[in-house]
Amino acid sequence: MFQVEVDKDKCTGCEECIDSCPTSVFELEGDKSEPVDMDECIGCETCVEVCPEDAITVTEV
Repeated sequence: MFQVEVDKDKCTGCEECIDSCPTSVFELEGDKSEPVDMDECIGCETCVEVCPEDAITVTEV
């Protein structure tokens, strides 16, 4: 299982993580990305790699 966190101070709502996530973990809530389905996270860290603001962390729990 993986914990996905988005730093709201860094997130600009560019939607790169939403577009790139193979399991649809993220949704846009307001103008920020939000991990809404963490149970689906497979730990590939694609979201971490594509985030231009380094706002996402994925840790195994």
